[in-house]
Amino acid sequence: MDKIRKIPTKKEMLEELRRGKILLPPLSFRFLESEPRVTKNRRLDALVEASWHGNVAKFAVECKALSTPKAFQDGLNLLKSLALPNDCLPMLFLPFLSENRLQELEREGISGIDLCGNGVVIVPGIFAVLRGGGKNRFSSSTPIKNIYRKNSSMVGRVFFVNPVFNAVQEIRSEINQRNMLVNRWDKKPMSLSTVSKALRTLEEDLIVERRGTIRLLQPAKLLKKLSDNYVTPTVTARVRLKISEPTENILKLLLELSQKLDFPFVATGISSVGRYAVMQRGDVLSVYSPRLGELLERLPGNQTDRFPNLELVETEDEAVYFDARQEGNFWWASPVQVYLELMAGDKRDQETAEQVKSLLLKDLKPAQQ
Repeated sequence: MDKIRKIPTKKEMLEELRRGKILLPPLSFRFLESEPRVTKNRRLDALVEASWHGNVAKFAVECKALSTPKAFQDGLNLLKSLALPNDCLPMLFLPFLSENRLQELEREGISGIDLCGNGVVIVPGIFAVLRGGGKNRFSSSTPIKNIYRKNSSMVGRVFFVNPVFNAVQEIRSEINQRNMLVNRWDKKPMSLSTVSKALRTLEEDLIVERRGTIRLLQPAKLLKKLSDNYVTPTVTARVRLKISEPTENILKLLLELSQKLDFPFVATGISSVGRYAVMQRGDVLSVYSPRLGELLERLPGNQTDRFPNLELVETEDEAVYFDARQEGNFWWASPVQVYLELMAGDKRDQETAEQVKSLLLKDLKPAQQ
């Protein structure tokens, strides 16, 4: 197929198939018919013939113009559910088929081809061809915006608060209610369109489903997506102090200043580990806050990198404040934020992250049943 600079439409893909531009050596394909009727009430997109050394087989083709997990799964499920005519075999046609998807098609006994030279064609008892390794030439077919990092990640994170919602508006309300920088600072609430766009990707990735309610399907997969795409917050200042007070008194002092100055703060994920897992941490309490100036003016102690017991981290990244949990007289990071910070750490941190992961998944089970 000639180089395409934009996402191919279904019509364009079928035209390439019609013109004989889809190649999978040593097979050759011949276009037979558009929209063949395969059942009384169902038509697929095309009927093609594959041949090799005089052996010929007909395939009823279902075409999808996206290569997302949902598009692949929907096409696969459809072809598995149809009772095709005896002289037809099922075939899925996507812009790109990865090695994993080729293997899944092979396991299911269903053929598949793409626009990048990859494919698996199975004719039981006659021939089978598998070709992979072709690079995805349609990377633009995936969303440009990464919904698993920064502010957009709050849409995914909120499902660990509640795995089932009745409407998009309900999700938006929950996110804004739990965003400390919206409630106690000057950040704008997340818009309904942002939530809808993120949900669309979560649905395409088969992480949530929308059937009346909006339900989390794969929490472990969502955690991995969040972890794989996590970036540390943008820090504009970092100050370390030595305060001659026990930690409990420092916590109380910070809470009082937060209330007096009317601005938020929350312990970092690493400093919040003890709320969700067993792990020995150092004596330094690390805290996020959107502004340090006024806070520093009112805190006793000296700035030092030598044996500090308080670290103040200035950041306005909303995700680190999202779903902060108040316990006693202090605000601690959410279990998801703790998990992500641990996973970004060393081997010991990542081992501890497994405890937090188990807690997150365990807490979801009753709501998902």
